[in-house]
Amino acid sequence: MTRAAHHSGFIAIIGRPNVGKSTLLNALLGQKVAAVSPRPQTTRRRQLGILTLENAQLVFVDTPGIHHARHKLGEFLNYEAEEAVAGVDVILWLVDSSSEPTEDDIRIADLLNKLPLTCTGVRRKCRAHRLLVLNKIDILGTDAEGESARSEEYIKLLNHADVSTELNTGAMKVSATKRLGLDELLEKLISLLPQRSPDYPEEQVTDSYERDIAADLIRESCLKILRDEVPHSLAVRIDEFKERENGMAYIAATIFVERESQKGIVIGEGGKMLKSIASAARKEIEDMGGRKVFLEVRVKVSKDWRDNQNMLNQFGYIKRK
Repeated sequence: MTRAAHHSGFIAIIGRPNVGKSTLLNALLGQKVAAVSPRPQTTRRRQLGILTLENAQLVFVDTPGIHHARHKLGEFLNYEAEEAVAGVDVILWLVDSSSEPTEDDIRIADLLNKLPLTCTGVRRKCRAHRLLVLNKIDILGTDAEGESARSEEYIKLLNHADVSTELNTGAMKVSATKRLGLDELLEKLISLLPQRSPDYPEEQVTDSYERDIAADLIRESCLKILRDEVPHSLAVRIDEFKERENGMAYIAATIFVERESQKGIVIGEGGKMLKSIASAARKEIEDMGGRKVFLEVRVKVSKDWRDNQNMLNQFGYIKRK
């Protein structure tokens, strides 16, 4: 019996903020490796999500949302996303089917249109396929005509002379939250990947360290619980991460904000807000690691840290050379 060919490769997931990139990654993997919240810019650095199947290994690169940058942090986020498309086999452009293209979508289309015909990855020269995926189709419901029209709006943003054949028949359509269309999407992605052996062990699902994911999960809890004026001014630093003899993990973390008024909001009356944040984060970290966690969280002010390169370096927001 002839053994089926094995496909393996890298897939960059790009899109503007809050279109569901991390939600899609978690849904495809069947487990949580990326922080998710209703707030834009939840993802702040590239992260791999590795899905190993019998005949394929798909290495997804989750990226920050591409947007109009207003500070050094925003510039770093765009840099991370734009660098992620170099050397991959497939660029998955995720868009929100419930809304018309925005200025950020146009910015992404311009980026895709400027990409060379070949990508110069360290493994080989390749032509990166571009796959347009419409997310949140559950919001459109049974409006097939509306789906088709919205798909055309996004396709028209791309240069037709330089569009991969997979766009000629329209976009793939999914709902990451409802898990609709994921099997079809996986099948399509596998067909676009080269035939070669896997890059990672079967049991590996991400390249991020547990302490880094813990920091993201603490910030995720902040984003879900706090008011609109605070979340984007937040950063989380893990100060201590230790395994204890009783099987528990001890984690000490600091939440940084930019103003004293924000510190008061994060702590809340009698410390209630901070306790809620820590409790929600602790549960997520325990679910991730499969063990009990003792979590201590404090709050500090670092004025205008998003424009302070020294502070950005502390949080690991460093451009890779």
